[in-house]
Amino acid sequence: MKSSLGAAAAVVALLVVTGCANPESSGGGSTPSSGGGQQTASNASGPTCTLDAYGAAKVDFSKAIVGFSQSEAEANPFRITETQSITDEAQKLGVQLLKRNANSNLSQQISDIQGLLAQGANLLIVAPLNSEGLEPALQAARDKKVPVVTIDRKLSSATACKDYLTFIGSDFVTQGKRAATQLVKATGGSAKVAILLGSTGNNVTTDRTSGFTDYLKANAPNVQVVAQQTGDFTREKGQSVTEQLLQAHPEITAIYAENDEMALGAVTAISGAGKKPGADIKVFSVDGTRNVVQGIVAGQINGDVESNPRFGPLALGALKDFMDGKAVPQTITIQDQEYDSSNAAAQVNNAY
Repeated sequence: MKSSLGAAAAVVALLVVTGCANPESSGGGSTPSSGGGQQTASNASGPTCTLDAYGAAKVDFSKAIVGFSQSEAEANPFRITETQSITDEAQKLGVQLLKRNANSNLSQQISDIQGLLAQGANLLIVAPLNSEGLEPALQAARDKKVPVVTIDRKLSSATACKDYLTFIGSDFVTQGKRAATQLVKATGGSAKVAILLGSTGNNVTTDRTSGFTDYLKANAPNVQVVAQQTGDFTREKGQSVTEQLLQAHPEITAIYAENDEMALGAVTAISGAGKKPGADIKVFSVDGTRNVVQGIVAGQINGDVESNPRFGPLALGALKDFMDGKAVPQTITIQDQEYDSSNAAAQVNNAY
């Protein structure tokens, strides 16, 4: 019996490794495209910002130099697709694009943004590493009257239409609630849950956690969170943390990972512990990457809430509208879908 369990675990682990390989380490594989399900703004109401109110310099958008500051290495599908989407849209619109990558270093991102400004960027798109700490870079942009569109992580202490033009991103609290809803439905409202937290210092982690736990407290008294620990949004740490949690809490019956890379790491850890991911321990996540949607089809993962990274059209569209004299919403919330066993097979090709 022990050897057959080990063989089964090896098969599951092999499926995860071969079917969900880390894009950074793949050699001749295809590069993820920014196509598929493009972003749709579900909510663009509320306060707006105009050129005069912001105090930005008027720029002919067709001759603009757009600077893009990426926060993390393009080693996972979200970041790869995000950068590719902005690159594709800039090319489509015929505007010059300058790109920098901070590789998860806040000081580097500040330097990158200042460097983009020095290179002549007169419009900026920034994917912040953290929700705070970019003040020197934002001040440099203000001094040059350069508008900044922020995407995917919200700045908590900065002011819209002053420090930045608009934030475009998902409703992360709602993502957490939707993941909790999936978990409650799939477990029949009874489970011992471990949470794999994202990296500290940004609103994505905070909001996805509060949305999830608040929903459980209000709606699922028999679902208990028995452990939570950061996996830093990486597959490797998601695996190692899950291994530790399963040893410390053998009663765990479900895992909520706050991004797909950690979920894939959890799947490997669960199978390595001689248990069946998706059955013995149910797995839920947020991102909507193709690897995880395929994992749902394979029965290893139970639910995934999308966080669409295809920011190019909305981000560059907001800058174009702004320079054309239109009022731009200070917050643009995108509409995300979700995946489970009922729709994953039909929707897998739309995932990124």
